[in-house]
Parts: sequence; C-alpha cells; structure tokens
Amino acid sequence: MSALPGFLGTIDVAVARLEAVLLAAGVLLMAANTVANVVGRYLLGSSIVFSEELNRILIILITFAGISYAARHGRHIRMSAIYDALPPKGRKMMMIVIASITAVCMFGLAWYSFGFIRTSAGQGRLLPSLQIPVWWTLVWAPLGFTLTGIQYALTAFKNISEDDIYLSTNVLEGYGTDEEREV
Repeated sequence: MSALPGFLGTIDVAVARLEAVLLAAGVLLMAANTVANVVGRYLLGSSIVFSEELNRILIILITFAGISYAARHGRHIRMSAIYDALPPKGRKMMMIVIASITAVCMFGLAWYSFGFIRTSAGQGRLLPSLQIPVWWTLVWAPLGFTLTGIQYALTAFKNISEDDIYLSTNVLEGYGTDEEREV
C-alpha cells in the first residue's frame, strides 16, 4: 500500500512491485546460476559456458533495480553537513530541491543511457557465449534510472504536499527522534 493518494499511489505501488520482482528474480537467478556452475565444474568437470555472461547481465539488472529500491526506502548515501545545520523549514525546502534536481538528473541519465543503447544496437555486437545482442544486457540502465527518477519525483511531491519532511515517500526524516522511521 502506498503513502501517496490516488493515481500517484497506483504508480508508487506498480514501481514497488516491479522493483521487487526485478531484484528477487535477479538475485535468485544469479544464485542458481552460480551454484549450477560450481556443481558442474566440481562434479561434472565442466563449467557452464555462459555463466559469467549471465551473471554480468544480472549484476547490471540488480544494480539498476537497486538504485530505485534504495531511493524508495531513503537508503542512498547523503552528504548532509549543510542540510543538518538548517532549521526544519530550511531542511524541508532543501529536501524538495534535492529530490527535484535528483529526479531531473535521473531522467536525464535515463535519456542518455537510452541513446547509448540505440548506439550499441546499431553496432550489432553479440555476446560470445549467449549470442544475444549486447544492447539487450543494457536495457536495465534506462529502466533503473527512470524508476529512480519517479521515486525522487514522488518524494518531492510528498514533501510539497505534507507538513513533515520525507526522505522518500514513506520514510520520515529522523530529526527529533535521532533516526529515520518508516511510515
């Protein structure tokens, strides 16, 4: 369930489900692939030919799905010396600015990564073992940047529409209790 109202809540829930599926599938597939490769190497004397390539693809998937997940839970590294010195109203305004600028940057990175994928697709390169186009392995970058941009845009909206200060749509800033708390 989302902490956001109406259509924004629907978007928030859909993004959360997509993040969960991508992260869970990526981690489980990577674990299964690694275990199968180890078993094949030591018991059967032969490694899985495409194991390294598959794990590389899954690492890219987990990384870019993970940035959105971290944004959703307010878990990104923050450099907050100036922010911490501000009074609550200043922190609120700064959080809106930070979330808005970060959203714009994430959407910009999504745009540029999509352009990179178009360039890669035009080159026609294939992965040696799997024989799939290299650009297929990169589709997770614009998706992850877009989902992260949505998270930060929703965080900016949440901070504009609520009195409290939110690190994400469901994580309150922890000043006053010395720790963040999830709503």
